Amino acid sequence: MDARRRTLIRAAAHGAAWASAAVLAGCGFKLRTAPDFAFKSIRLAAPPGSALALELQRQLAASGKLQVLSAQQPGDVEVTLDVLREQREKVVAGVNASGQVREFQLRLRLQFRLRGRDGRELVEPTELLQQRDMSFSETVALAKEAEEALLYRDMQADLVRQLMRRLAALRTV
Repeated sequence: MDARRRTLIRAAAHGAAWASAAVLAGCGFKLRTAPDFAFKSIRLAAPPGSALALELQRQLAASGKLQVLSAQQPGDVEVTLDVLREQREKVVAGVNASGQVREFQLRLRLQFRLRGRDGRELVEPTELLQQRDMSFSETVALAKEAEEALLYRDMQADLVRQLMRRLAALRTV
């Protein structure tokens, strides 16, 4: 009886898995795939040493569908992505009764534009902004510094994903 019960439980679990897969397929769910772009080659013109531009270049190249050139590389491309400004900000968001900082707001701004081969703007200068709140305590300052770096990396990844979606939304070059 024990083996029979286990077999029934396994069969029910297997049936539930198929049922949930059928429901997800019926609602239009599908795994995220690499975006399709209206262009086959892109030049990334960004300030030297930009971590955000490096991440963007890595993501664009990982799509496997684009030829990605930096500003210094020669070659003809269909579009040029200009990173006009990349700015990190750290603003005091809260203090305690004695005036000590208790909370910061971290911001990462990205301003970009997209130009076609002929120089006309396909996407006019646009600014993307990510922000995170972070508590602060002097007693764990080193840990908070590491948390700040982690939050900036997270915001950077979010901005790159937003930018990739905007580039994929472009239908004509």
